[in-house]
Amino acid sequence: MTSAQGVDVIVNGWNPLYPDWAKMVPDLHRQVIEAASASGSTVIVPGNVYVFGAETPGPWSASTPHMATNPLGRIRIDMEEAYRASSVRTIVLRAGDFIDTTASGNWFDQVMSKQLARGRFVYPGNPEIPHAWAYLPDLARAAVALAEMRAELPRFSDVPFAGYTLTGNDLMRGLSRATGKELTLKRMQWWPLRLARPFWRLAPHLLEMRYLWDVPHRLDGSFFDELVGDFQSTDLEVALSTSIPPILQPADGLSPNRPLKAEVVTQVH
Repeated sequence: MTSAQGVDVIVNGWNPLYPDWAKMVPDLHRQVIEAASASGSTVIVPGNVYVFGAETPGPWSASTPHMATNPLGRIRIDMEEAYRASSVRTIVLRAGDFIDTTASGNWFDQVMSKQLARGRFVYPGNPEIPHAWAYLPDLARAAVALAEMRAELPRFSDVPFAGYTLTGNDLMRGLSRATGKELTLKRMQWWPLRLARPFWRLAPHLLEMRYLWDVPHRLDGSFFDELVGDFQSTDLEVALSTSIPPILQPADGLSPNRPLKAEVVTQVH
């Protein structure tokens, strides 16, 4: 395969819809492994927390066993094992749910911040338990930092990125400060998804992953900190202020809510 010739690092950020994982994930990553093997490229895979499953005690680190038994978790485990079994230099940069600067169809923008204008913060689980989050611009900077030191890393490196560990109440308070609005927490109802399960193909998979909103968890970022000791994470309030619609920002907001420009790096020296 010649598609990756001359490329130092492949960031495999492609991710299909949940219903397509079983069919598409193994084939796509097989192609990436073949391309990277032929070119000598390093592959960075954005990892998630699905591999751990509902019964694995935290905090979740690079050495935590991957014990997921549900279908989506098993697909991710098998995908990562394919890289581990290959000869490709691989970095799995593992993170929790994303807080992004633009709407991307995730839990934060599709559910939690949807009703902020009406003073409501909608949360899909127990608001008292910790949940792993990552600010996407921070994760991108972390990927660049790891890419630059790739030659010094083990051939297969599992690197959890701690990001933020927040309860639902923590997140609501942060959004209240970022918007200047008093917010009321509203629990998301799951019964519509159960009703939709027979005819909406995404519903079974959302229900499958519901446990992540009721199982306390956090990522142990000590390995990343050892590797990138001078990394400075974005302050939570600043991150949240860039993630909400401009109309919700106070006049003296911390920063303008505009999409951050992404730089495409084709060569990392």
